Amino acid sequence: MGSQAIEAHREGAEVYRGAALCAEKAVELLGGTQMPRGLLPLAEMEEVGYNRATGFVWLRQKKSITHTFKQISRQVSYAAEVTAFVEDRRMKRMTGVKTKELLIWVSLSDMYIDKDDPSKINFKTPTGLGRTYPVEAFAKEDDGKAKLPAAAAAAANGKETAVNAKAGK
Repeated sequence: MGSQAIEAHREGAEVYRGAALCAEKAVELLGGTQMPRGLLPLAEMEEVGYNRATGFVWLRQKKSITHTFKQISRQVSYAAEVTAFVEDRRMKRMTGVKTKELLIWVSLSDMYIDKDDPSKINFKTPTGLGRTYPVEAFAKEDDGKAKLPAAAAAAANGKETAVNAKAGK
């Protein structure tokens, strides 16, 4: 299904090739949609495409990989092709991403950061079940920074200050 969708959205898309350029563009895409920069730790990417008109994104890598997000002790599997429709703070109708729950792999179809609480990221399955984790758990490992975009960090700090003020701190 991924390859057919990619071909359907290829016309008018920005397409990048080469591991270094693809890694840079994937991080740029995540930053542009205010998503955590370490959310897609894909290795050896061969192609990244983004059709701005439809919001469709695809990432192709040489082979599927499994990554463990250490802060939350979660394994996530990324197929050789990962696709999604992106919006501000959201990736929906995703393909190629699974997480391990107990002993089975479960597909993820949606991930988003709620505007009311930018410190949490929500993940949903096609059946509607979901989990919420701290955004910091998906920070890009090589830079050590939290992945809250500047605007979201300011909003989170403002919310924290308001809570502290109410508590008399």
